[in-house]
Amino acid sequence: MAPETTGGGSVSAWGLLRLRRELEKGLPLTPRPYQTLAERSGLTEGEVMAAVRQWQSQGLIKRLGLVVKHRTLGYTANAMVVWDISDDQVHATGQAMAAMPFVTLCYQRPRRVPDWPYNLFCMIHGTDRPGVLAQLDSLIADQGLEQTPHAVLFSTRAYRQRGACYVGRD
Repeated sequence: MAPETTGGGSVSAWGLLRLRRELEKGLPLTPRPYQTLAERSGLTEGEVMAAVRQWQSQGLIKRLGLVVKHRTLGYTANAMVVWDISDDQVHATGQAMAAMPFVTLCYQRPRRVPDWPYNLFCMIHGTDRPGVLAQLDSLIADQGLEQTPHAVLFSTRAYRQRGACYVGRD
């Protein structure tokens, strides 16, 4: 791994590798998370911030987010709704669904025909199934999707959620 420039000069390749490892663990819950990352990776806070900005501009980091443990908050009726949307409408439909306040995520995936005809996925979290199904009915009516093939997949268990890991631990 060659040293990279993060705006203020050359930064240690090992420091950047340590920073990537630390970022994969998530932002530390401290008043100054970039300072904490700097201390853990052997960089300065400014170098950490510059590296994150550079990686974002290069597309290496698409977003920084958080993982909410929704079941702990009482959201135990969680449905992934999968849709078979025409290819020419999938982008607009996905944007409209994502704008609904109760849709927590919405994304497109390729169909796997003949077994899986669905290409648009949206998640609705709720405290009970009737409430989630009522929200789904609202979504269908608001978007004019009454004739659109779809399936509702309620989760039966929670899996560990975490970000992707690209840097080895050794």
